[in-house]
Amino acid sequence: MGLRNLAGTRLVVRLGTPWFCEFGGRNAGGSVRLAGPRLGGSPDHALRSGRVSLATQTTSIFMTTSEQQRLDEDERREKNWKRWGPYLSERQWGTVREDYSEGGNSWSDFPHEHARSRAYRWGEDGLLGFSDRQCRLCFSIALWNSNDTILKERLFGLTGPEGNHGEDVKELYYYLDSTPTHSYAKAMYRYPQQRYPYRDLVSINAQRGLNDREYELIDTGLLDENRFFDAKATYAKASDNDLLIDIAITNQGPDAHDITLLPTLWFRNTWVWGCLHEGCTAKPTIQAIDSHIVQTRHDTLEPFVCAFENQPDSELLFTENETNSEHLFGTENFSPYTKDAFHRYVIDDQTDAVNPKRHGTKVAALYRWNLAPGETRHVKVRLSVKEKVGEFHPDLGDDFDNVMNQRREEADEFYNAIIPSKATDEQRLVSRQAYAGLMWTKQFYHYIVADWLDGDRDVMTPPAARHNGRNKDWRHLYARDVLSMPDKWEYPWFAAWDLAFHMIPAARIDPAFAKKQLMVLLREWYMHPNGQLPAYEFYFDDVNPPVHAWACLRVFQMEAETGKRDYKFLSQAFQRLLVNFTWWVNQVDSNGDNVFAGGFLGLDNIGVFDRSKGLPEGAELEQADGTAWMAFYCGTMMSMALELARHDRSYSDMASKFLDHFIRIVDAMNGGESGGLWDEEDGFYYDQLQIDGETHPMRVKSLVGLLPLIAVEILDEDLLADLPGFRNRLEWFLNNRHDLVQHITFCQTTKRHHRMLISIPTQERLERVLEILLDESEFLSDFGIRSLSKKHESEPFRVTVRGKEHTVAYVPGESDSWMFGGNSNWRGPIWFPTSYLLIEALQRYHEFYGDDIQVECPTGSGVKMNLREVADELNRRMSNIFSTPAEGGSRPCLRGSGMKSDESLWQDQVLFYEYFHGDTGEGLGASHQTGWTALIATCIEHLHGRITEGVE
Repeated sequence: MGLRNLAGTRLVVRLGTPWFCEFGGRNAGGSVRLAGPRLGGSPDHALRSGRVSLATQTTSIFMTTSEQQRLDEDERREKNWKRWGPYLSERQWGTVREDYSEGGNSWSDFPHEHARSRAYRWGEDGLLGFSDRQCRLCFSIALWNSNDTILKERLFGLTGPEGNHGEDVKELYYYLDSTPTHSYAKAMYRYPQQRYPYRDLVSINAQRGLNDREYELIDTGLLDENRFFDAKATYAKASDNDLLIDIAITNQGPDAHDITLLPTLWFRNTWVWGCLHEGCTAKPTIQAIDSHIVQTRHDTLEPFVCAFENQPDSELLFTENETNSEHLFGTENFSPYTKDAFHRYVIDDQTDAVNPKRHGTKVAALYRWNLAPGETRHVKVRLSVKEKVGEFHPDLGDDFDNVMNQRREEADEFYNAIIPSKATDEQRLVSRQAYAGLMWTKQFYHYIVADWLDGDRDVMTPPAARHNGRNKDWRHLYARDVLSMPDKWEYPWFAAWDLAFHMIPAARIDPAFAKKQLMVLLREWYMHPNGQLPAYEFYFDDVNPPVHAWACLRVFQMEAETGKRDYKFLSQAFQRLLVNFTWWVNQVDSNGDNVFAGGFLGLDNIGVFDRSKGLPEGAELEQADGTAWMAFYCGTMMSMALELARHDRSYSDMASKFLDHFIRIVDAMNGGESGGLWDEEDGFYYDQLQIDGETHPMRVKSLVGLLPLIAVEILDEDLLADLPGFRNRLEWFLNNRHDLVQHITFCQTTKRHHRMLISIPTQERLERVLEILLDESEFLSDFGIRSLSKKHESEPFRVTVRGKEHTVAYVPGESDSWMFGGNSNWRGPIWFPTSYLLIEALQRYHEFYGDDIQVECPTGSGVKMNLREVADELNRRMSNIFSTPAEGGSRPCLRGSGMKSDESLWQDQVLFYEYFHGDTGEGLGASHQTGWTALIATCIEHLHGRITEGVE
């Protein structure tokens, strides 16, 4: 490795391939930048393309990779790298958007049985698919194992009423890789070789109750002896409008078996509805121009050419993406060639189902193989913009292979710069697939509520009752964006608080995407005019915990670590959040006593009552968690205002406002005029039920009583010195409101540096709650933080209200009640989002208290830890969920799934569940929640710290 001093304070280090390292001088705060290979040009060019400005006071090392260049080019709008991505849903059938029924039963109005024959109104779906960001032109694969009665074109699962634990996907598929621009992306679908057991999965689950396990595909025995195909789709971009696709099918079984593959390209149907907002009223076309090459025409999309690899006996099939109304409803079709033509051609041998004139709005290349045991066959597809008039033949040879290989290497390079070098190989695999799932769960989401309520001209006319039903008060909502979903089967729609958590790991790899996602829900075409954020598609009016401000601030802070402080983003978010905050204060503080109540608030059925269904008549519930959420919101808004005040002093007034709110809520929680929600005897925070003139503490030890810990903020003397206006108002507060000042803790560092801590618990109360939190017989599991104390397993909480008994007992796994549909459970399992907030709060407490607080961890062990060490221990336990045990066997998250523990075919494909069993770590609920469960990647980074890599 050679070193040479190029200019001034810059030292460039050459590491074989053109990596460049810049050491900033005195004005750069001693910063260093490492710039990666394949940048081209000079070291100066390489360094200019990085995100870190050496004029800022930073000591971070930031690596500029080829993928980072693409992100920068996309952000500057020089190239449209994110135009194509995995934006295609895995389930459009059964969604609210496609529901035009009288009673609003979306599952039965558009069931899976209709999906192959019926054109969607608001989106599309497919297997392992890609589309442009407006979902005009879509690509996915279809499969047939020679035994199924249905062409496998999309995922199947149980509807809510069919599943014994609610809706549930009954397929095996995995997200293996993706860069933020999707310049390289890979996913896999696992397809049984025998007939898919659609009926058995429905009927057997119908016979099972809440205390039984779900009946899964792997329980059928069809996958024994590895009798399945693995279908992998790998995407790479040669340019922003040149998409390369490699499809590989492997026979994992012991015998030769037939497989049919149909790579499929089609246009989303926008032409029959008369929807002018699509910008396209003319019907698009896909036309054959060669034996295996087609070209497209669309009013709002450039002409594209798609080349399918020409193999022996392969052929192109054409049809229209239009409903087979004759088959479904006994009415006349728009065209003789319908959406289900490929199903009828392949399975029913209806050769006249496809258009012999070789054009339509949907095309597939047909490949029929017999694969020997262990054999893999590939098909190459290339979709490229047609830039020149005349013939254009996309290269499927050496250029295709070279681009694929290069993009794979660049994906490795990018994630090597993100994932700490001290992470184990297993942690790297988990992190890589967590990020992949987070990127693959982006989805084109289309839902214009006014059009959905009113219907389309003579095509989809909803019943009159629609105007008095679901989402009727959200006519302004106009969604036509790529959004981050909880997942793309169970929850193929955005959820406000889920999205906020998604953006924490997303900001590590693509801050620009994270900021845009957070801002979109704050825009006037999403946020209600009264300031409420839409909760989720099934009921926008529901109330999710107010975590949006926290996510905005954290994303700003994470990007600031690279030297960029995006005050424009933070200011815009803050202004919008002020409207939302006002809605919250007016909505859920009915008594004006700063103790809050109402709604879902994120903890589903953890409480005594189903909050969304209301309380007994005349009763009021003062919520420890609802109040904690609001204190958390206030503290975050104060910190945002203080950060903005560094840039614009006028924000210091708003910081004072939120300081006042924050302290008043803290006072109410701890014993204000309402008596407070703290229980001195138990050393815990509880909800309180006000009924018939009496107050009853709901003595349930749950996350409800832990969440007050997350409302914690630190005021630093240096910051106050820079903001005299805020400091003066704070001093007035300290001098004149002695009743409230008791909730502020002061400390002095060894350098006579002063700080103030504002939090709900005092130090003494914090330590008492932590004693319970870190007790393995209560909240502390080998796999993280249980949402309900394990003591309620043997000692359920019972209360009788108006003659009716209500019970809360510890249930570490699936829910044992039908509350919230039976598929959501906060009565024991481990959840990543709330656990992450608690871990982050412990880190902040340590920042203030340092080693002055030492607690036993676990309680009773005699092992003392400071709060940073406790946070690390919780991160370690949560990472255990995904780690192979030292003694061998299955990853805890895959226990109980039936997946073989001794085969890399199963254990190297990680699933990121919605939540996890409180005692065993087994994954439960939705199996592809790489939205908020992608936080595991952030937990792994916390375990290893911010690692400086590549420089000696």
